[in-house]
Amino acid sequence: MDTGRIILEKKQFELTTSRLCHQLAERHDDFSNTCIVGIQPRGAIFSDYLVSQIRDKMKINNLDYGKIDITFHRDDYRLNPSPKASKTEMDFKTVENKNVVLIDDVLYTGRTVQAALNALQDFGRPKSVELMVLVDRRFNRHLPIQPNYTGIAVDALDEAYVKVAWNENPENICCIYLFPEK
Repeated sequence: MDTGRIILEKKQFELTTSRLCHQLAERHDDFSNTCIVGIQPRGAIFSDYLVSQIRDKMKINNLDYGKIDITFHRDDYRLNPSPKASKTEMDFKTVENKNVVLIDDVLYTGRTVQAALNALQDFGRPKSVELMVLVDRRFNRHLPIQPNYTGIAVDALDEAYVKVAWNENPENICCIYLFPEK
């Protein structure tokens, strides 16, 4: 694989995530009837970071937060001889009549979001569902799914690849690369 081009570094990442947190707070006020659900595994990393920012910097602690595994709700899981499932962690048990914000790192074809919507039905019927993504790859969507909240939008052709690299080191928590080919 060729060397990728960095399209979002630490400072821009922090500004972007701060904006996204403020947009959520603007729309959902005190989060009393809202829950945030990260899509396992990569969206959960992003949602962990966002939820910690909302709790620490915005002082909103009454936040229902969960992580959902979509492995067996995907339309292609039977094609994978050994699917690797993540753990679903939904401590609040139901999304019935709540506003749900689904969070993922990259939106590309829309199939992951479709699987997350299917998996979410196991927890009740939400009042509304919104989608937040760190990166929206706007070309080649297979399904008519669009995010309500977008960190950055990337116009990448078929053979290009977007990779979100998460790092435990706070000096460079996240870096997003655009590779010319898969």
